[in-house]
Amino acid sequence: MKDVSITKNVLLYIEKNLSQDLSSGKIARELNYSKFYMARTFKSDTGVTLYKYIQGRRLDESARKLAETDQPIAEIAFEAGYGSQQAFTQAFRCAFSCTPQEYRRIGIFTPK
Repeated sequence: MKDVSITKNVLLYIEKNLSQDLSSGKIARELNYSKFYMARTFKSDTGVTLYKYIQGRRLDESARKLAETDQPIAEIAFEAGYGSQQAFTQAFRCAFSCTPQEYRRIGIFTPK
């Protein structure tokens, strides 16, 4: 039961700080957990690594912005933590099976 509260606290922290630089070390320090124990517990409870979860949440938020705003794709990519639009497009295509531009053209937000 205690482990679930760790995962819940981590999830709440990620949601509040999604636009910030998030690493397992930073999250562990902020929440006063052991980095390795926190990461192991998170993966056990959710089935995904902390990195993959954060990446997925950022891509979901990017998809929402693409469907609901006219914000430039390059700006969305930068806000999601990608250094280039090309890297963002590649990650987005893996997650959503289409490019960000195609997703924007469809205009319907469907979280993964």
